[in-house]
Amino acid sequence: MPGISGSIGRFLYEGLSVAEFASRPGLAVLNPLGKDANQDFADGPGTPDDHRHAPINYHAYAACTNGAFYRDAELAARHRSVLLLLRGNFNASRNALSILKAKGCFVAISFKESGTEQTSRQLGRAHRFQRFRELATKADLCCSSTQDLLPLYSSVSRNVVYIPTPYPIEFGSWNFSKPVRERKGIFIGTREFRVASRHHLLVLCAARNFSVPITVINSEGRFGSKLLSALKFPRDQLRVELPRSYPEFLRLIAEHRIVLQFDQSAVPGQIAGDALLCRVPTVGGNGAVEKIAFPDLNSHKRNPSELIDLARRLIQDESYYARQVAALERIPAFHLSFGNIRKMLLSNFPGLQ
Repeated sequence: MPGISGSIGRFLYEGLSVAEFASRPGLAVLNPLGKDANQDFADGPGTPDDHRHAPINYHAYAACTNGAFYRDAELAARHRSVLLLLRGNFNASRNALSILKAKGCFVAISFKESGTEQTSRQLGRAHRFQRFRELATKADLCCSSTQDLLPLYSSVSRNVVYIPTPYPIEFGSWNFSKPVRERKGIFIGTREFRVASRHHLLVLCAARNFSVPITVINSEGRFGSKLLSALKFPRDQLRVELPRSYPEFLRLIAEHRIVLQFDQSAVPGQIAGDALLCRVPTVGGNGAVEKIAFPDLNSHKRNPSELIDLARRLIQDESYYARQVAALERIPAFHLSFGNIRKMLLSNFPGLQ
């Protein structure tokens, strides 16, 4: 997703020397040699912006501690504590860890792509698992954004913590909710036909049986268009959209009564977090956010038929829908807010204020 951080969020542009940056007390999140630009969250989450990365996912750890997100290890080393993201063959991560430890940083590691299928695929070769073990041994902490990866981290380290990714739900500028009377239809929360654990085809087949408008994002070009066409939705029922900037994506979700997904990837749960910012109930999914924010609606111990029944009830039963929307202001406000996750980070990372 394209990201954000408003005009008050400052970018750290490439090419500036380390000397031009003062030492910082916030958490540094480092994706060594990654695609996302260096970004400063000294002023917190900022306001929605089409051109900068949103304070979500791993960027949110930095944003809720007034820290920064980097692709450059030397810049990240200006912070006392650094969360190092693991990706690819781990070569860049290994080099970054050496730099950070030489500078005296407290370093935690976490997989950048932290779904169970994603990590299994990444660690599917012996030499990669050995590199992962070496990194975990040298790091001070393993920080998991999902409970599902705790056994993996615990197998290579004694210092493991689970901290879900936060969402800036307590900031008014990040409340994208619309009045209930203006919400219509179902937004499909998955988009990849090619990823089996997403069950994207299955959820579309299920949604086809509802007599309400359905919206889906097609991010797979002609391949996705052909499959969507083959489903033969009733005329004018299916609305197909292309990927949007993050603020526009949230405004699109906010138009809908519910989000529906059958995702079983055990990811941190971005789509559920996106829906949370819109105060739209999410049915299905087994990610970390789904389990916390939508305890009565997620797919934990529920099969697709039960999820369909829940979706139908949310569409037809106004009082039930109102109770679920009201619950979004209570449960997540404590567990997933910037303030609460900030406290968890403060208790596990030294040097944060």
